[in-house]
Amino acid sequence: QVQLVESGGGLVQPGGSLRLSCAPSGSIFSLYIMGWYRQAQGKQRELVATVNSGGRPNYADSVKGRFTISGNNAKNTVSLQMNSLKPEDAAVYYCNGVALNMGVRYDYWGQGTQVTVSS
Repeated sequence: QVQLVESGGGLVQPGGSLRLSCAPSGSIFSLYIMGWYRQAQGKQRELVATVNSGGRPNYADSVKGRFTISGNNAKNTVSLQMNSLKPEDAAVYYCNGVALNMGVRYDYWGQGTQVTVSS
């Protein structure tokens, strides 16, 4: 089953930076919204940031000014630049893409990539 594949997670010290990337593992419908979600241990999955096909971003208040999302509509790829990372940013980060085709909505998800923020 074609899904999305994330890369770029890892261990970083507080105040550090990481860049997450996401790309489809095969052919998918053109995505009109791409985004990142995260799930910390013991917590529900939450929205981090999204970007639509027009390039307009949307951020959770907790990451505004620190994270930057960018998408490539032609390649159905999305990245997340994370700066000034805090321990509370530690989570599994999931890539998501939404497509509409013939009136049917398709949701694509990645397997997740771990981000650990610790000294």
